[in-house]
Parts: sequence; structure tokens; C-alpha cells
Amino acid sequence: MYHPDLIRTDETRHVDNCPALVLNADYTPLSYYPLSLWPWQTAIKAVFLDRVTIISSYEREVHSPSFEMKIPSVIALKQYVRPSQYPAFTRFNLFLRDKFSCQYCGSPHELTFDHVVPRRAGGRTTWENVATACSPCNLRKGGRTPREAGMRLRVQPIRPTTWHLQENGRAFPPNHLHESWHDWLYWDVELLA
Repeated sequence: MYHPDLIRTDETRHVDNCPALVLNADYTPLSYYPLSLWPWQTAIKAVFLDRVTIISSYEREVHSPSFEMKIPSVIALKQYVRPSQYPAFTRFNLFLRDKFSCQYCGSPHELTFDHVVPRRAGGRTTWENVATACSPCNLRKGGRTPREAGMRLRVQPIRPTTWHLQENGRAFPPNHLHESWHDWLYWDVELLA
């Protein structure tokens, strides 16, 4: 449909650095972590398919001989997408649930995961039995329970909801947020009066 060669020259922002923040039909981000972003090509395609509303745009434009359009920076879906209640059990989601810190000492470094009840003692690899641990604490605990190792979990592991992970993710915003996204993202920042 569009080719990068058809993009007007704008030295301030390369076209590949123009993703669109995707909001649900209720104007909340589809996800905070990872932040729901679409490449500019996907956003423009969704506009033409009448699946989204453009909320804000970059200064960059795409154009053809008969058409030109600013690249969307914020779009909202026209139909609400119901988020799943429970997230997938992945290493990243586990770290996000535990706020990227060891559940024994609080360190954010050398993170791995630990079976609270060791597998040799019948412990399973489930949300309720796995916690984020730094390598030193994991080695110290070894194949014992926290009680046997004289260690204490800061928070008992639970199966999180998608909402729980999204709330945790808001505390870890990405390194770059385009100014047009700020009104739609509720990061932990002080509001101006």
C-alpha cells in the first residue's frame, strides 16, 4: 500500500520510529506492559479498514499522487476487545507480577525463578509455587523450602489477573513515550494542578 520511499523527509523522526499507541474502544491502552503499539503501516491499514479512530497524529505524512495523511500516533479501536482475565504463565509475566525484584531480598539484579516447594518435594511449576529470586538467594535456598532455608518470602506467590499485571506494568514505563501518548497513559507521575 505505502512504501517508505513515499514518506516526506522529516529529519526529526524516522518513519520507522512512528508507532501508534492503540487504545481499546473505552480509550484505555490495550496493554501497558508491553505497551500496546502498532507499526505505522498497521495503523494506517486499520484506518482504511474503518476499524479505528485517529485520536492524534505525528507531523510526518504518507502520501501518494492522489492522497496524503498524517501518520497516526494514537488510535482507538471502534469495537471493544475484552481482555483475557488471566495472563499466560511466562518468565516475563512472573517477573512483572513480582515487580522485577527478588522475593527474598528485594534485589533487582541477576533475576531467575525459584520453586517455593522444590520440585524434588513435589512442588509444581505454577503461579502459586514459583517466585522471582536473585541468583544468590536461589543458590542459598537450594532444594529446600523457605522455612527449611531460614528465608522468608516478601509476598506469597499468587496467580495474577491481567489487570494485576497491567497495574504493575504502569510502574515500569518504556524509555520513550511520545508526547501525544501522555494523556492516555496513567503512569505513576505527579499531576499538574
